[in-house]
Amino acid sequence: MAVESQKLQRIYAETGADALFLEQDFLRRYVTGFYSTDGFAVYDGNTCTFVADMRYFEAATEALKESGIRVVEGSFERAVSLVSGCKTLGVPYPFVSRAACARLEDRGFTLTDCMPALREAMKVKSASELGCIARACDMAEEGLLKTLPRIKEGMTERELAAVLEYEMRMQGADGTSFETIVAFGRGSSVPHHETGDTKLRFGDVVLIDFGCKTQGYCSDCTRTFLFGDDGKHGDFKEKYAVVLEAHERVKEKLVSGMTGREADAIARGLFAEKGLDKFFTHSLGHGIGLEIHEYPVLAPRGEEKLLDGMVFSDEPGLYFAGEYGIRIEDSICLENGKVRSFMHKTAHDLLIL
Repeated sequence: MAVESQKLQRIYAETGADALFLEQDFLRRYVTGFYSTDGFAVYDGNTCTFVADMRYFEAATEALKESGIRVVEGSFERAVSLVSGCKTLGVPYPFVSRAACARLEDRGFTLTDCMPALREAMKVKSASELGCIARACDMAEEGLLKTLPRIKEGMTERELAAVLEYEMRMQGADGTSFETIVAFGRGSSVPHHETGDTKLRFGDVVLIDFGCKTQGYCSDCTRTFLFGDDGKHGDFKEKYAVVLEAHERVKEKLVSGMTGREADAIARGLFAEKGLDKFFTHSLGHGIGLEIHEYPVLAPRGEEKLLDGMVFSDEPGLYFAGEYGIRIEDSICLENGKVRSFMHKTAHDLLIL
């Protein structure tokens, strides 16, 4: 699923270079629709060429035969030969190393940053991109539903993560969007807890942050549970209700045209009303696409406007050091000015396993 030719032409025009020269895997995939661990995507304003080595040449030729994208065999030297008459090349500065820039500059090219134009184009998803994200979200949720009956006392965080990743694969996922986070008990109070060998005990809080990919596009979801009710979680249940209220209020109140800061304030403001805002230690959300963290940013610093077609997370949370944490997260998009959630198969109300 290559980027639409009109969008690619706009990226090219906005960059102002003689050609775009891309070697990052997710950007090659965005431009050509083909995934590879190596290769180059080159666009000169007329022709998009994918330069593949022999490991990918046959597969790329078959996959792209009706795409309008030319496939040639070769590596860096072949890619450079395609732009030999150019003076300026657009490269994505945040994702290209100094060494990679130097070897182009040594050939006499002047480099300019094409990432602002790429980022602007990638923020708003096409219908086909939204379809991929929706399928990735379905696979993630189905994977979790298959996993829940397999959770048992004594299993480790690592074991639970492995089961969930297996079940997402069984639903058709190509892989995970990021390292699955499974946190038991106190571990849940660390937003980016490192999944380890802690064993599950009756009465533990269980926080799972997970997602999977299909055709390169990511899903992102977090659910927080109780593994049995030992009668000692009154405070946790009260705080869970507050997080859920914040999560649902974002879905209700967020509309197209708001800034990322205003979206974040929907949840942060509710927590402030309850005297809990200091326990919300991260931003409300981030863009989701071929990368798990993309633009826009829904945070106190986020001044970018949120528009129809953008996909991002809604993930308010509260974290009490050494005790527990709660996060409820859906992947959502803006459609017809309002929020549409991709997550509709797993419960948002507190589940006691």
